[in-house]
Amino acid sequence: MSSPLRLGIAGLGTVGIGVVKIVQKHADLLALRAGRPITITAVSARDPLKNRSADISTYRFETDPVAVATADDVDVYVELIGGENGAARDSIEAALRAGKDVITANKALLAVHGAELAALAESLGRVIRFEAAVAGGIPVIKAMTESLAGNAITRVMGVMNGTCNYILTRMESAGLPYEAVFEEARQLGYLEADPTLDVGGIDASHKLAILSSIAFGTRIDFGSVEIEGIERVSIDDIRRARDLGYRIKLLGVAQMTARGLEQRMSPCLVPADSPLGQLVGGTNMVVIEGDSVGQIVLRGAGAGEGPTASAVLSDLVEVARGVRLPVFGQPAETLVAALPARTAVPAAYYIRLELQDKPGALAKVATVLGDAGISIDRMRQYGQHSPASVPVLVVTHKTTPEAIDFAVEALPRTGVLVSDPVELRIEEV
Repeated sequence: MSSPLRLGIAGLGTVGIGVVKIVQKHADLLALRAGRPITITAVSARDPLKNRSADISTYRFETDPVAVATADDVDVYVELIGGENGAARDSIEAALRAGKDVITANKALLAVHGAELAALAESLGRVIRFEAAVAGGIPVIKAMTESLAGNAITRVMGVMNGTCNYILTRMESAGLPYEAVFEEARQLGYLEADPTLDVGGIDASHKLAILSSIAFGTRIDFGSVEIEGIERVSIDDIRRARDLGYRIKLLGVAQMTARGLEQRMSPCLVPADSPLGQLVGGTNMVVIEGDSVGQIVLRGAGAGEGPTASAVLSDLVEVARGVRLPVFGQPAETLVAALPARTAVPAAYYIRLELQDKPGALAKVATVLGDAGISIDRMRQYGQHSPASVPVLVVTHKTTPEAIDFAVEALPRTGVLVSDPVELRIEEV
């Protein structure tokens, strides 16, 4: 059997320890599948004395990840530190310049600096692999760069943040308000240290930007993703959507149009009986549409020690086998800068209003919608929230985002709203 593939791992959090456990538990199986043993030489973390759930005593410990990234007895540098700059970026660049291949789970780094790192790696004859950066244990990167290589991808969409999906499905199943479930998720350790990365849609948008680059052969442009989180979604929205046969999901959608590259991450209504509508808990789902294959659906655990570490090992086995692929599926120098485009595809919309309980209020709402060119499909009035206000739900026929923006801006000027309107796109999936 060939000489071992020697790993240096930086970051011994949940995923890092998961990788250590798999390498230790499945050493013989990995050697058979990779064609050579996979071993760990050195590890790095901030605290060498921390009590961890795996034995790392036989590995050289370094507090400086660059020392691991550039060590002579390391063939592949595994970066699991996180963060778009700092030690993660410095150590990856150092590893590439030292002739090492790199495996990372760092979606923030790739979403912001992926094009530059890909160009550097390919200029040095190195590879960067990142299956674990998007959708945890779901092999979506491999599917898009290899299995679907014969397709022109027309659309990529999905639920890519398990925490948000947990919050939204928990709100529905338990009938709890957003604030209560947010606190529950925090207590369970589901939220990032900065919760806005999750509930603000940023984490999921990092992943969407990466998938867009692979799907459409473009330079990553995270800054052009239209982002809205789930903070405005109320338990009333959850209930009203269910009454209409929908569920609310934080949905990412990317597609190339004649106007440019559309990338959006926002809460949307999807049919309750669709694959996305049936997705519960912390599970992720990515839907890919290709001109030859049609639509395929990939579903699985989007985070956690085992699933994410499993994705890291899939990359390591490929490197051990000698597989050398461009970072984003095609040479970095061929990735084009796409023209960002705001979503223009018409869709139906859900609009929730809290109106003053007085004559003529509904007529004023209908006038604003008519002036915006919006046709009403359904309008429903619910019981009073208070003696002076009434909740009203409007479902529109298909209309443009521009028309919805016009209406949402104009509605408060009618003087009949108690609070700002909430509008959510109804996505066909």
